[in-house]
Amino acid sequence: MVEVGGNSSANAINEAFIPEGYAKPGPDASHDERAQFIRAKYELQEFLKPGLQIVSLQSGKSSLQSSSSRKIVDSFQSNSSHHSEGMVEFIGLLKVKVIKGTNLAIRDMMSSDPYVVLTLGQQTVRTTTIKSNLNPVWNEEQMLSVPHHYGPLKLQVFDHDTFSSDDIMGEAEVDLQPLIQSAMAFGDAGMFGSMQIGKWLKSHDNALVNDSTVNIVDGRVKQEMSLKLQNVESGGLDLELEWMPLDQ
Repeated sequence: MVEVGGNSSANAINEAFIPEGYAKPGPDASHDERAQFIRAKYELQEFLKPGLQIVSLQSGKSSLQSSSSRKIVDSFQSNSSHHSEGMVEFIGLLKVKVIKGTNLAIRDMMSSDPYVVLTLGQQTVRTTTIKSNLNPVWNEEQMLSVPHHYGPLKLQVFDHDTFSSDDIMGEAEVDLQPLIQSAMAFGDAGMFGSMQIGKWLKSHDNALVNDSTVNIVDGRVKQEMSLKLQNVESGGLDLELEWMPLDQ
């Protein structure tokens, strides 16, 4: 769930350029009419200010200006090789700061040698290994390109072993939609003072320890979070995400 200053504020952004004569569905509209309007508003971004629309890394032009252009892009991508990096469209950059781990699982005799692997799409990066520490402090930043069709950011913690395969020490996933959608809705973060613009809510379906807010801080869109590692007996990770538009 994303909070961008209430429905009226969000609608002022997402419905800023509704064409003249376009009838917004009312309370008595059919399900199909509402679904068509929602898709045009949020997925195709047909009513959004052009400067806030998703931008293609290849051409620098809006890649979601209309439903017809979206169909052309989808058709083009479906007929292209998935192995060609030139066909991948990126909408921005994600800076991930791996801050620290807490009460991580023991995988050696009395401790572990942990490192963190981050995966987004086909990209994988990792932190350094910290020897014999169940409460490691990394404070390391990793950069990932965010593809047009992005999924969750996946995290895995491993124990480094010299003479055998590395042991898993837990994993978690981060939903990037609250961060990215909030950032795109507000556009140039440098135009705003420090403020909260979104939130990812803790639930039984995610790894959050507490609700995680999206904030503008010194002209940058950031999100701090504490995660409980999954599929392991104990352990948590603290992260800070930062959204970076392509023109920054």
